Amino acid sequence: MKIYFIPEKVRVLIFDVDSTLYTNPEYANEQIDGQIRHFAQIRKISADEARRLFSDFRKNWAQTHSGQKISLGNLLTHFGISIEESILWRKKLINPSEFLKPDARLFKTLSDLKEKFYLICVTNNPVLTARKTLEALGISGLIPEIIGLDTTLKSKPAREIFELAAKTAGTALNTKIKFEECISIGDRYDIDLDLPLKLGMGAILVDGVKDVYLLPEVL
Repeated sequence: MKIYFIPEKVRVLIFDVDSTLYTNPEYANEQIDGQIRHFAQIRKISADEARRLFSDFRKNWAQTHSGQKISLGNLLTHFGISIEESILWRKKLINPSEFLKPDARLFKTLSDLKEKFYLICVTNNPVLTARKTLEALGISGLIPEIIGLDTTLKSKPAREIFELAAKTAGTALNTKIKFEECISIGDRYDIDLDLPLKLGMGAILVDGVKDVYLLPEVL
């Protein structure tokens, strides 16, 4: 875990989902590689060719964007795959229940956090896919709202996503939530934390769910 900033007054915790609320390298890889293989079928190239194509693009992107990473959804747009099409792919190809199971410790952790903070998820997967993930983990009832790829048709990092997360939390709490009252929690700095920090939010980088378990002590 790396804590970048914790605001003085925190009311909302904004969680990334994948590789944050669970640790399952096989599933995390399949989410990406499944889409790469699907892309390869459409373009009539081999899966290895598609992997090299995407890997080279990521390297070039990082070199021309100060070392920053690009999300898969945004990467695909450079190859003619719209966000709308990415949403359809993810709904079809990603099956959380095949890889994940209920996590009692995570349930207890989030239950404890929920007593002090409003919990919301922000993900680059569609809402349905993210909801199935939370259900597979046994925590769906603890997080009523999800901001997904199909909510804004934008992929993290995008300001609109975090703006909507704060607005949604404010609606639920019947008040206006400032960025300075939120903490973004995720496993990728460039995607989950860089922009929230610039907006004035707190930011905590986690190395999978083992770090999430520690959040009640940290906060």
